[in-house]
Amino acid sequence: MTPRVTCAAALGAGLVVIYTGLISGADAITKLIAGGGYAAPQLYAMSGFVVALLCLLMNRLPSQRRGLGTTQPVAMALRSLATVIAAICFFYAFRYLPFADVFIFIGLMPLMAGMMSGLILREHVRPAAWVALGAGFVGILCLFPEGVHGLGIGHVSAIGASFFGTLSMVLARYIGRHEDNTLAQVLYPNLAIFVTMAVALPFVWVPMPLADLVWVLGYAGLLFLARWVLVMALRMLPAYTVTPLMNLQFVWMVALGALAFGELPTGATLLGVAIVIGSGLYLVWDQFAPERGPLVNADWVARLLSGFRTDP
Repeated sequence: MTPRVTCAAALGAGLVVIYTGLISGADAITKLIAGGGYAAPQLYAMSGFVVALLCLLMNRLPSQRRGLGTTQPVAMALRSLATVIAAICFFYAFRYLPFADVFIFIGLMPLMAGMMSGLILREHVRPAAWVALGAGFVGILCLFPEGVHGLGIGHVSAIGASFFGTLSMVLARYIGRHEDNTLAQVLYPNLAIFVTMAVALPFVWVPMPLADLVWVLGYAGLLFLARWVLVMALRMLPAYTVTPLMNLQFVWMVALGALAFGELPTGATLLGVAIVIGSGLYLVWDQFAPERGPLVNADWVARLLSGFRTDP
């Protein structure tokens, strides 16, 4: 590995660490707002508008004035859709589940990224990815010591949030291979969130006190920084190397859950987290095994995402 690649990898890892702190703070505000009885469109319409506005303002800076166009419209549209679905799912996961429990499902994202990377990015998907995914599933079962009949809307929402959140990140890496306009990758998903949530907003709007409005603005600011940092990190590291590094988020979530919501993780949650983190780290280790041929031929996926264009 060359010094330049090593430096890029170290910088990418550092950006992921920063991302975990930012996104954990945003998640804590999501849980706070969700617990206040507000509907998802009220939080996301307002925050999506603020984040999109911040992108437009940042684009006016001389150092960022690259325009907000994209050469990958199909992939960007799919990423925007996945981001909208993931945001809604995360909202209800945080409403119905303890803060730390949601992390077990977030911890599955490295494993899902390993699966999706082979299909979308044509990165090698090794047999170890399937083993790690199975171990991650065992980790989730630790949340249900009396059986899966305890499965509720919060768990289903968390699974959906992890799947679509992973899809959004993998698509971000795909787009980052073809263009370096990071602001565009932040703008369009948040613009999609604003537009879709604004349609439902008149039906669910509840007047908000000034304190809650400040929380929403704080959420939007943290989200803008987190997503911008993550897009830059995904240009430097493979998707399923980035996602295991996000396991640091569990530390943030336990601390915030205890301090802000009086929630302490149960023994079953800690066991599940240990299994999920272990399987994710194993997946990262397997990346450095000797090269083998890809297990998935995904040329057709790449052509679809690029709008059936051929690169010169």
